[in-house]
Amino acid sequence: MAKNKIRKSSNKSSNRGSATDELRQLHQMELLLNVSKQMAALETLDEVLKTIMDITTLETNSERSTLFLNDEQTGELYSRIALGSNLREIRILNSTGIAGYVFTSGEGVIIHDAYKDPRFNRFIDEQTGFVTKNILCAPVKTVKGEIIGVIQSLNKKKGIFNTKDLHLLEAMTTQAATTLQNVQYVESMKKSRAQEMEFLNVVSDVTSEIDLGVMLQKVMNEATKMLNAERSTLFLNDEKRGELFSRIAQGDSIGEIRLPNHLGIAGAVFTSGKTINIPHAYADLRFNPSFDKKTGYFTRSILCVPIINKDGKTIGVTQVLNKHSGPFTSEDESRLKAFTAQVSIALENAKLFDDVQNMKNYNESMLESMSNGVITLDDERKIVTCNTAGLRIIQVSPDDIIDKKAEEFFTGNNAWILEKIKKVEKTQNSDISMDAEMEFGGEKLSVNLTILPLESGEGKKLGSMVMIEDISSEKRMKSTMSRYMDPGLADQLLEGSDDILGGKSIVATVLFSDVRSFTTITEELGAQGTVGLLNEYFTIMVDCIQREGGMLDKFIGDAIMAAFGMPFAHEDDEDRGVRSAIAMIKELASWNQKRISEGKKPIDMGIGLNTDMVVSGNIGSPKRMDFTMIGDGVNLAARLESACKQYNAHILISENTFKKLRGTYRIREIDLVVVKGKTEPVEIYEVLDYHTDETFPNVMEVVSYFKSGMKYYRERKWDKAIEAFMEALSLNKNDKLAQTYIERCKHMKEKPPSKDWDGVWVMTSK
Repeated sequence: MAKNKIRKSSNKSSNRGSATDELRQLHQMELLLNVSKQMAALETLDEVLKTIMDITTLETNSERSTLFLNDEQTGELYSRIALGSNLREIRILNSTGIAGYVFTSGEGVIIHDAYKDPRFNRFIDEQTGFVTKNILCAPVKTVKGEIIGVIQSLNKKKGIFNTKDLHLLEAMTTQAATTLQNVQYVESMKKSRAQEMEFLNVVSDVTSEIDLGVMLQKVMNEATKMLNAERSTLFLNDEKRGELFSRIAQGDSIGEIRLPNHLGIAGAVFTSGKTINIPHAYADLRFNPSFDKKTGYFTRSILCVPIINKDGKTIGVTQVLNKHSGPFTSEDESRLKAFTAQVSIALENAKLFDDVQNMKNYNESMLESMSNGVITLDDERKIVTCNTAGLRIIQVSPDDIIDKKAEEFFTGNNAWILEKIKKVEKTQNSDISMDAEMEFGGEKLSVNLTILPLESGEGKKLGSMVMIEDISSEKRMKSTMSRYMDPGLADQLLEGSDDILGGKSIVATVLFSDVRSFTTITEELGAQGTVGLLNEYFTIMVDCIQREGGMLDKFIGDAIMAAFGMPFAHEDDEDRGVRSAIAMIKELASWNQKRISEGKKPIDMGIGLNTDMVVSGNIGSPKRMDFTMIGDGVNLAARLESACKQYNAHILISENTFKKLRGTYRIREIDLVVVKGKTEPVEIYEVLDYHTDETFPNVMEVVSYFKSGMKYYRERKWDKAIEAFMEALSLNKNDKLAQTYIERCKHMKEKPPSKDWDGVWVMTSK
């Protein structure tokens, strides 16, 4: 009886189990049918993703669910989650974490303790504050077995996830996979169409601009936005200078950056005409990190494409940096190429317009800035233009001369000018009349008159140009005086300025230069040879000084004493002084090459610059006076020139000059010194801009290591200082200053300075 009761009970239990399985299967079938119906009614990917995640969360009795789809272009799994009224897209590599494992393996997993599983990525929990306890994760497969994504449920509310949950999840995703693929495709098509429309609008907007600066800025802005990058730069080629240039916003104005068109990533793309896509900039040997060091910017990824015109010629490059969502893709390359191809014609037109405008502005500016009068006539001898100097010299207003016929204007005592014009028209050769006489307003003028024919590029006659140089008594005097003093000083004396004859205190930048081993040179050349050498040398050096508006004070044997800021002050006299010194060293190098080719010995020199208050004025006796300057500021400049020998330098400047510089130069601080005759220390700096890559390789890296060495040197950390100076020396074995400091540190290490030593070096010689 007992056995029969047990058997009956077992049969009832079995029947109940079968009934439960049938109900579960029926529910699953209804669920899958419901999923299909719901999916069919949805149109957007966001709606499909939300619906599937809601159903999954409900049916797996979990706290939340996420469905990731694979992005084949980026190799990422992505999903969209609601944050208030906005949607946020999250992305992970399709080979990392639990989701990445399931996607790559194609096998679903059940994880009862997430934090014990080595595949689990805690980063998202740390970001969101959510605590993942257990995970159910299944691949999203199509009916053909293609894996298109992953779905996962987190934290089952009651009990633990089991294989039935996994099978249900896999069945649901298979049911929804076709719909997912379809809406993905539709979304991709809509996105592509939107991008095309945006692309056409952008191209239309950009190509409607003719101003080159504005157009370059627009192209860079749109390229940055289009590729979701941090920044971009468009470089156009300057064929005359062999440089790539770009215009960039600098406050309220537009600045220009230039670089050789064969260097760096941009140069490589320009010369080869091929696109370069670098996912990791610092891992690529072509990338030069020095720009990052200068600006503090960190370059991660680079996409650089050539800009090719309709004739197949490369006219520039577009460079885009740091895509926000990972490296640049092949699609990004195609879009940027298409964009630059569309705007290349507009860029060429804008550049041509810019060149024409610059030429027009240059010509007008040149004419207006000339001290000589310039009059232009067309092919019918009608006067077209007359510059300001011309109006002043011939004492007329524009209405008195513009649009007048030459026959009407050059009459009476000036009729000879008309005959000269006719002669030039006939012969098409220029005509020069030296120290001729013109008469205007009853006043006679001594002039040098030059008449030139004007022709187009095709040789067509356009008219003629009359140039008038006034050499009346004042100009004759100035011409004579300028041989013996600075032209600016001669101008003031001729203007009758009384204050120039007295003494006054003025802030000026003083320049001293001196030829090295000049005594030896004079012994070898003799008197005539020495004078010839000095005349040629001074001609080159004085030209460098006067180009920057400097005043030549005097020659002291082979030395030059000059000043910037007197007799006329400028806002950038310190920069003018430094630029002049750089030009002097560069011109000296060119002159030395010529001397060597002629079998002559090269000349070396040193330059010292200091900005300070000086006393200027005429100093001397009533019979013989000299306009000069004196004071401590002058003496320090002379000491710095002399110190060039001790520091193996060519240009040394004081901290007074350095702190007032407006431009950017390659400069390094080299010491804190007390010069002979003074008690207060002064920082001195070496200017390196005259160097080439051959004469001073790796200059900025050397400067960086040298700066570190100076820091350790002043902190008495001799070994660290030596190590830094050695690094600098390894980058440039000819950096004698680094070697000097290595020896100085070794000496300090053996014979440490007193406790009150503050890094000051006392100079014992002038």
